[in-house]
Amino acid sequence: PDTPEDFSCQTQDMRTVTCTWGQGRDTYLYEKYSSKYTLSDKSSQKTFLCTPSCSKQCSCSWDIGQQRIWNVTVTVENPLGKKAATDVFNVNHRIYPTAPFQVWEECTETEITLHWNHQYSGIELFYQTEVLHPDGRVELLNSSDKHSPLRSITVGGLQPYTEYIARVRCGAAKHFWRWSEWSEARTIRTEEAAPSGKLDMWREITPVLGGRNVTLFWKQAPGFRANGRSISYEVTWEKIEDASRPESISFSSVCNSTRIFIDNHSYRISIMAKNNVHFSLPSVLIISEATDNSTSVFSPGELKEEQVNGTDDGIFISWEPRCIYDSYIIDWCNFPKLQPCDFQWKRFGPNTSSAVISSAAFVPGKRYNFHIYGSVANRSSLLEKKSGYLRELPPLRDPVVDKIELTFNAVTLSWDSYLTNESQSGFLRGYHIYISPIQESCSLKGSKKHILPDDSELCKYTIENPEEKRYTVEHLMSNTKYKLVVKAYTGGGETPIVNFIYIDTPYNSNMLYFLFLLVMVPTLVAAICHWKKKWVKEWCCPAIPSPNKSKVLSFKEFKIGSEKVLKISDCIPDMLVMDNKAEAQKL
Repeated sequence: PDTPEDFSCQTQDMRTVTCTWGQGRDTYLYEKYSSKYTLSDKSSQKTFLCTPSCSKQCSCSWDIGQQRIWNVTVTVENPLGKKAATDVFNVNHRIYPTAPFQVWEECTETEITLHWNHQYSGIELFYQTEVLHPDGRVELLNSSDKHSPLRSITVGGLQPYTEYIARVRCGAAKHFWRWSEWSEARTIRTEEAAPSGKLDMWREITPVLGGRNVTLFWKQAPGFRANGRSISYEVTWEKIEDASRPESISFSSVCNSTRIFIDNHSYRISIMAKNNVHFSLPSVLIISEATDNSTSVFSPGELKEEQVNGTDDGIFISWEPRCIYDSYIIDWCNFPKLQPCDFQWKRFGPNTSSAVISSAAFVPGKRYNFHIYGSVANRSSLLEKKSGYLRELPPLRDPVVDKIELTFNAVTLSWDSYLTNESQSGFLRGYHIYISPIQESCSLKGSKKHILPDDSELCKYTIENPEEKRYTVEHLMSNTKYKLVVKAYTGGGETPIVNFIYIDTPYNSNMLYFLFLLVMVPTLVAAICHWKKKWVKEWCCPAIPSPNKSKVLSFKEFKIGSEKVLKISDCIPDMLVMDNKAEAQKL
């Protein structure tokens, strides 16, 4: 057999000692050949102390009488061998107390006093109390009954009307051996107290005829505690300028908003939480006169709305800090298109000028509007407006071209009915116009190439002004079939190109006119020339007159050879010039 494992002895009542040990591995010997255990004490020379019993673990108990020092040996033997283990101890050092019993409590709003009983009267014990808090935190407190016969402990610093779980165990104060088992756990609830902290209240103001509708919202701030079984809310409002009687209304714990009507004067509005004990401190809002810009959230022309960007964690909001304010408030709707829209707000300290607004309700492709207020002395003023997307998506719909104007070398497209407002799934940045001839690639002047997934080419034009809803594509070829499409794009891009519009440019009428003139004018001229051939000939190529028909030669003939010769005597010239002497002499 194996040597007995973890052999040790202890007492719970100072009258009986119990020893325990483990058997070790199986010997595979049974009945009369199985292992036999015997306990003996060398101090008293007793060879047999008790009869062991074994199941998963072996144990053996006997009365100790007045003996305090023990040298106990457990021997195990079978036909194949023998092993032994020894434990030497003082009974006073081996006390394993029984668990405390009859545990009961007394409590106030912030304290629990735990009481219990124990069967030992002559042994000084050391107690440990465990208190489990609602947040899972475990608090351990130690105490002793040395200086007081009362077995109790007081636990302070607790929250009112809160459940705690407490239990107690003990051990010998002198020569500590081991803790007892835990007592039965007690679930204890502290008493009620007045609500602590303040509610967080905010408002939404809508101008109406004769005054304003003020929708009030409230929630429990991080430092607020109900401290009671049931809670209700009381809203009070009164005019600041005169000593009019305040109006008030109460709501159950399930309510978190209400709407009241006030006129155009300044009002003080407060809210308090109430339980069976008392009221909480009031939260106060001052609604200024109707001319104050605290209501300008409903006057779109007064503040320009700025665009903000989404991040992985939420929507990033920043604002210009002003030293006059002691806090800032940002409000928004989680579901802008619904009524109610799940109105939300968040407060920030005076040294904060940016925040990431996150919500499980935020989804890509939805525009969220934010209003930033500055607050001082419970009065608030609208400072800035922001709008943004958690993530922009391509437009839900493409522009519908409702007018096409064609010439032989240009096409003008119009899409005036296209919406650019917050119904889009992203901020509309502009438009792209894609165009290409059906039979050939595109190379229009002023365009950029765009390659489709099927490797076909388009000419791409970009319009960066989303309010520009008319564009003319020039430098087209006449008598040519084109395909084109207009796409809107946002910060999330644009949808894939699927459907095209097909157009046919007309013939160039100027070219036809030129060809007409080029053919008809020469033909007409040729016809006229043929018809007036004689006149044209005389006008363009007149006949050279024959000198023989000239009157200058109408004189009496005097010939030298075949030529007529004019005698000087036949006329009276003004001047006579001789060509040369030789000729003159000849004549």
